Amino acid sequence: MKFDFTDGVLTIYMRDRIDSNNAHEVEKEVFDCVAAHQPEAVIADAENLSYISSAGLRIILRLIKTVPDFRMINVSSDVYEILDMTGFSELITVEKAYRIFDVSNCEVIGEGANGKIYRVANDLILKVYKDADSLEDIKRERELSRTAFVLGIPTAIPFDVVKVGNTYGSVFELLNAKSFAELLRDDSSKVDFVAEETVKLAKTLHSTKAPDHLPLQSDVAREWLAEAKSAFSDDEYQKIETLIESIPETGTMLHGDLHIKNIMMQGDEALLIDMDTLCTGHPIYELAFIYNAYEGFGLCDKSIFKSFLMVDADTVAKLLHRILALYLDTDDESVIADVKEKASVIGLLRVLRRVIRIGEQDTPSGSALIEACKSRIIRATEHLDTLTF
Repeated sequence: MKFDFTDGVLTIYMRDRIDSNNAHEVEKEVFDCVAAHQPEAVIADAENLSYISSAGLRIILRLIKTVPDFRMINVSSDVYEILDMTGFSELITVEKAYRIFDVSNCEVIGEGANGKIYRVANDLILKVYKDADSLEDIKRERELSRTAFVLGIPTAIPFDVVKVGNTYGSVFELLNAKSFAELLRDDSSKVDFVAEETVKLAKTLHSTKAPDHLPLQSDVAREWLAEAKSAFSDDEYQKIETLIESIPETGTMLHGDLHIKNIMMQGDEALLIDMDTLCTGHPIYELAFIYNAYEGFGLCDKSIFKSFLMVDADTVAKLLHRILALYLDTDDESVIADVKEKASVIGLLRVLRRVIRIGEQDTPSGSALIEACKSRIIRATEHLDTLTF
């Protein structure tokens, strides 16, 4: 065995097999080294460990009694299964080894604020996170996906975590699945079908009582307004704040980023992906997210729809109108226009805040977008008494 002692941390490089044939020798080596260095913490690097028996596990038990700050890293799936079956994954910190994925030749089928989604095989898609320190985000999204799945929401659950460059990704199994964006790119006449399936998913979500641990979207909306405060006069800000504060908490489960790149068609079933935005709040927030995807983000540059959603501005405009009509169960244009305007107040706050946050408010395009958002929000709030429907 090899050892490294640096800054009070002893790293033990495990290799091959640890079983009854060599456990005595391994134990002597390990504890001689511990006695010599008196480490504050021990890391067992299991990258080259293929098997560990109960005799090897007893060495770990003795180790953690001697040095409580102990963890195993780079653990293979086979060794992890042993640790999991014996309860050691609950007893100690275990970090699995990650498969390496190269996405340089893979098709991008989706992109959001947190990462990109690639098709890596006919039956696999991979969400790669932008933040290198994303393991906690991946764990959170996996738990949110499981929560939604158990509650009956059609969604795909990630089954593996992989390393992609200096960051990480979640792998999903979706056989022959196509995103709604791909469906519309290939056949723009499918607007009605895509709208109907989107509304079915939204209604399924919105009829499900959200678990208590989901974040409140109202808290996020208040943050958007606070960060965009400099764009408004005191009176304008106060009116918007009053309207947002008056939105009731309904306990409704929301996807939080419901658009055609986050819905996959697998066979005859539509499935939601990108579940890290799952939250709770009044349905007007979901309609605000939908409004942004199909109008708000392209307020000053309609070419964004082609580059982001793979379909043109006319198609997404028809899609937005059809979704609102189906969701509200009406053909009354005045009702559709009224709810769209209410959704736009919240949606455009997010757009405005995003421009400010990324520091583009002084650029020509950023300045134009801020002015367009402001004028629409102010025009709407001058006559709206509520943002609900």
